[in-house]
Amino acid sequence: MATPDTPLLQLRGCVVVRDGRAILSVDDLTLSAGEHVAILGPNGAGKSTLIRLLTRDIRPLAHDDGSAAVMLLGRERWDLLDARRHMGIVSNQLQETYAVGVTVRDAVTSGFFGSVGLYRHQHVTAAMLGKTDELLALLGIENLSARMMDTLSTGEARRALIARALVHDPEVLVLDEPTDGLDPQAQWHVLHAVSDIARAGHAVVLVTHHVSDIVPEVTRIVMVKDGRVLRDGDKRDLLTGAAMSALFGIPASIEERDGWYRLW
Repeated sequence: MATPDTPLLQLRGCVVVRDGRAILSVDDLTLSAGEHVAILGPNGAGKSTLIRLLTRDIRPLAHDDGSAAVMLLGRERWDLLDARRHMGIVSNQLQETYAVGVTVRDAVTSGFFGSVGLYRHQHVTAAMLGKTDELLALLGIENLSARMMDTLSTGEARRALIARALVHDPEVLVLDEPTDGLDPQAQWHVLHAVSDIARAGHAVVLVTHHVSDIVPEVTRIVMVKDGRVLRDGDKRDLLTGAAMSALFGIPASIEERDGWYRLW
């Protein structure tokens, strides 16, 4: 478990290079247990690369002095099963993988095994099925449990994959562009589900270019631009017209209503 002395996740001296060019450089970024954070920036800023570093899908450039590190609970070496117990990940890439003939119920339960759907050799316990039902109810999709994933709307499928990511009760739920491709109704359902999850005790990391994705429970904003962390601080200080104008390179103003923000 993460403690105040041992952060949940930490990036230190990380540089990611592609085609001979640094596309992301992070000197030091620490995420604590129970923290609700939004990583905000324009397309191409390096946000998704940052998440892929955290999930170890990519590795930083090795430094001669060994200073580059991606640490989970203070450890540089950890396996996929370890990460899965601590981090639940939902991305557009995962959603594309699940555009198949698997029932919603099986898709959620398959999160226990890290597979796409269930297979005969996997032993599904009563406790796993009970957890699946609990999460289907939490996400408001128990009525979809028998539907096939490839028949769902984008928003319905995203809620199913959020449920899948929560089966291990991870300490943090990471959502990469959670409302991309969703209509207003689906956006409402997904974001209010994320808000419920944050209030239920799971730390949430939202990776987005939409200010309106930032649920009220988020207290910290990490602004990413041109492959670097531009600013990192309290939401009340950073969700301002001046800060958003600098981040997105446009004249911008911010409207807040009941803890939800909108960019104009």
